[in-house]
Amino acid sequence: MNSENETSPAGDDAVGGAGLPDAAPVRFDTKITIVLRDDLEPWQRLNVTAFLVSGLGATVPEVVGEPYEDADGVSYLPMFRQPVLVLEASKETLAAAHGRALSRALPRAVFTSDLFATGNDRDNRAAVRAVPTGELDLVGLAVYGPRNAVDKVVKGARMHP
Repeated sequence: MNSENETSPAGDDAVGGAGLPDAAPVRFDTKITIVLRDDLEPWQRLNVTAFLVSGLGATVPEVVGEPYEDADGVSYLPMFRQPVLVLEASKETLAAAHGRALSRALPRAVFTSDLFATGNDRDNRAAVRAVPTGELDLVGLAVYGPRNAVDKVVKGARMHP
């Protein structure tokens, strides 16, 4: 179970979970964090979160775990191998986090308010491309990187209710 991005004091075979050997909690050296603007409707929060994390697995493949399988042998797609922390912040705090993510060159994804009016990836990319970085009307930000660096990027954001 151990890789360069996770640590488990109990060893490789201690995976924990239902019906599996007990193990100390796995502590990851990296963090996946989503910051949502605090004025979004519930459906927008869910939509933005889904879109933001969708690019992470393709860009940073080490965040994706192994495929799942149930007791009957039915296969399921793999998911992230570590938790995703979802935070919320004001428009200003979100913009500041975006600036810090850029300055630290961390892998990131953005969702702007313009994307609520588009219906496909081509139009989404065009909407982002049309606006200078400092003028993006951000409603969501995904950041991945070393725990401490991500914590500094999202400073001021709070746990999503």
